[in-house]
Amino acid sequence: MNNIFKGRKALITGGLGFIGSNLARRLVELGSEVSLIDSLIPEYGGNLLNIAGLKDKVQVNISDVRDPHSMRYLLNGQNYLFNLAGQTSHLDSMKDPETDLEINCRSQLAILEACRKYNPEIEIVFASTRQIYGKPDYLPVDEKHPLRPVDVNGINKMAGEWYHILYNNVYNIRSCALRLTNTYGPHMRIKDTRQTFLGIWIRCLVEGKPFEVWDGEQLRDFTYVDDAVDALLLAASSPEAKGKVFNLGGDCAISLKALSDLLIKINGGGEYSVRSFPAERQRIDIGDYYADYSLIHSVLGWQIKVPLHEGLAKTLSFYRQNLMQYL
Repeated sequence: MNNIFKGRKALITGGLGFIGSNLARRLVELGSEVSLIDSLIPEYGGNLLNIAGLKDKVQVNISDVRDPHSMRYLLNGQNYLFNLAGQTSHLDSMKDPETDLEINCRSQLAILEACRKYNPEIEIVFASTRQIYGKPDYLPVDEKHPLRPVDVNGINKMAGEWYHILYNNVYNIRSCALRLTNTYGPHMRIKDTRQTFLGIWIRCLVEGKPFEVWDGEQLRDFTYVDDAVDALLLAASSPEAKGKVFNLGGDCAISLKALSDLLIKINGGGEYSVRSFPAERQRIDIGDYYADYSLIHSVLGWQIKVPLHEGLAKTLSFYRQNLMQYL
């Protein structure tokens, strides 16, 4: 990938969050002028500590993607929009569907309208999710799989994704979407399960406490955050990506019980207990899932560079050194 980002302006929504801050770090290294938008609402994962050492190299805007006036102003003059802001908790979306609708659906349409009216040359990568597939009919899941979300979050994320593709197709607002799956690594939220269950497992291991595994037989795949950042940059820089959706995935499918055993082995100790799903979670569980990511590999050349065992070791090491900053 040629460094087309040098000297270019990149705006990241959710920029103080997990993936956004890792992306910001890489874009700064590539010589981009980087602006971050984050609401810093406590439940949503933004953390100023995520950009330690970067604060004088990026522009930080404490704002909310639901504010159309701020977004209109901040989108002006930007070459790239990495649209990562979102409400990620599936359970929260069921308890408070209106907020999920505002963030993951209505605000996405407002952002695209602002781009259409005030910056039609911008190039957009939208962070979608594998959750929109629902319970798989077959494995691995490719992009042709039917979309049947099992919760409010999945429905709103699906709408947000489709708005981006629609605006690409109708208004030539160059957009594409990446369907992320269980992204993990340094700077992810570990204080609770709002972002990923893996975070609370790692917190417990570092604190020397047992953690819970629900059921344990479900298969999942995992993407290390550096590989996810690679995909975001490839999608932004490749004309072939425009108007398309791509799955991301991991180097292997692994059961949650096997994942727990691997984590404990890498950590050098730890304990967990297996229990049944809580009823409220069981209703929206999707069962086994792992992705076929051959499309993004063939079209954009994306490949996994960090295998699961290496990524877990890096993540554990980070939180051993930085635990208190993320509680």
